[in-house]
Amino acid sequence: MSNIRSFSLFPALSDNLLSNRFDQMDRLFSQLTGNRPLTSEHPYNLKQINESNYQLTVSVPGYKEDELSVSLKGGKLYVQGEQSTELVNDSEKWIHQGITQNKFSLEFNLGKNVKIENAELSSGLLTLNIEYEIPEEEKPRVIAIENKDTK
Repeated sequence: MSNIRSFSLFPALSDNLLSNRFDQMDRLFSQLTGNRPLTSEHPYNLKQINESNYQLTVSVPGYKEDELSVSLKGGKLYVQGEQSTELVNDSEKWIHQGITQNKFSLEFNLGKNVKIENAELSSGLLTLNIEYEIPEEEKPRVIAIENKDTK
């Protein structure tokens, strides 16, 4: 099952309120019907390091680096994973098999001028360092004010 999660680094307040309400309703109906929630099974943290650097950490327990892919296209960051399926021996008698091996896909809207510095996998956490490169023409500049009265 594929999970897509979009966000902006500058979300509107209403987007946050609506997404939280959707998650709550999704969990409620999932409990009633016994179906899995639609929300991501791969939680993430987003931390601002400074004005132009951020760190995204995605929980990917059990995934190896060759089972994960990270790509950036058109201001969107895609994090995908697919675990290799192990052959199940039919002669084994499972009492419960709750560890799933499935695909996932997360999508993050990052906007323009984004650069992924690096990606690291450690202890089931995929960490991406993100840098916003603001072009010189878009950076604020200070204009000196000349006082003509003092001459």
